[in-house]
Amino acid sequence: MPHYYKLGKIPHKRHTQFKKPDGSLYSEQLFSTEGFATEYSILYHAHPPTQIVKCDDPIPVMPRIAEEKMLKHRSFDGFQIKPENDYLDSRKAILVNDDCQVILAAPRQGTGDYFYKNADADEMIFVHEGKGVVSTCYGQLAFGYGDYIMLPRGTIYQINFEDENNRLFIVESHHAMRYPKRYMSRYGQLMEHSPYCERDIRTPENLQSFDEKGDFVIKTKKQGWLYGIHYGTHPFDVVGWDGCCYPYIFSIHDFEPITGRVHQPPPVHQTFETDAFVVCSFVPRLYDYHPDAIPAPYNHSNIDSDELLYYVDGEFMSRKHVSRGMITLHPAGIPHGPHPGAVQKSIGAKETKELAVMVDTFRPLKLTEYAIGIEDKNYIMSWAE
Repeated sequence: MPHYYKLGKIPHKRHTQFKKPDGSLYSEQLFSTEGFATEYSILYHAHPPTQIVKCDDPIPVMPRIAEEKMLKHRSFDGFQIKPENDYLDSRKAILVNDDCQVILAAPRQGTGDYFYKNADADEMIFVHEGKGVVSTCYGQLAFGYGDYIMLPRGTIYQINFEDENNRLFIVESHHAMRYPKRYMSRYGQLMEHSPYCERDIRTPENLQSFDEKGDFVIKTKKQGWLYGIHYGTHPFDVVGWDGCCYPYIFSIHDFEPITGRVHQPPPVHQTFETDAFVVCSFVPRLYDYHPDAIPAPYNHSNIDSDELLYYVDGEFMSRKHVSRGMITLHPAGIPHGPHPGAVQKSIGAKETKELAVMVDTFRPLKLTEYAIGIEDKNYIMSWAE
């Protein structure tokens, strides 16, 4: 949950008359992702955000499942996903379940003249390569390498890149994505022991209001279909808003690692949480400083969750032959740990420069056809000495 924020012009009281210079009323909209039971924002539009003028035939975009059940360690070369011009066309679901979709994308271009809305899921877009601007009715968010772009479900946005070399790691969540509860005070402030604070959260800026009529298509994803819904007014006609439900950016480079005398468990890396999975950030940090410490992670059993790791940059002392954009999947039900020789090699090491994003899901992930096409099938045998 981002902290309270406001931008542009708003009336003194909510749900009261807010008049334009010509005496007519601005159109108030309450935006929330979970009805009236949680965080919300209130936006003020130049026109009602409801004026649909045309609907295109929907296009199926449901991922095609290749393996629904499996029990072995898997590895995928994410950079084998080929670049495509259009932003939506470039998004390829790799691993999915009923709670989330893990997507890789290599767009050469952004959304162009259309707008996009995910009506089903919050979106977390991790920027591995590239930079640009996400535009919304809340304002603009400039992004670059290492940024988590957090978009509440239902957010209408456009994304544009500075050049054609872009790599994104995206998670769509059917559950609200929030800061971990243990980082929060009961009143909603990030507490002292949290590895980041409100100062690290980048909020929308440069609110631009477009009081325009015409034909504006919002490509909307809903239950595995993409709908082209045409509106008669520009969706970014908001003159002001306030509240606690809005897009924001947090950089992985602003995550402050928690270290100790002996090896710390993965929850110290937790960055976001949902009811169905967690997201962790592995960042450069000092190793454990007990005189007999073993910095390499100990073998552990995944009993309650599938563990997915997306490798961003740096060297990983626990793994052999790691490459940028590589994904490993260690499913619930079998133990895993460092590769042979990694434990001995780690002893005496002082620090790591690794950078990675981890997603632990509480329900099993399924492999799509795209995942099978980029898999390293020898990975399961890489623990053999």
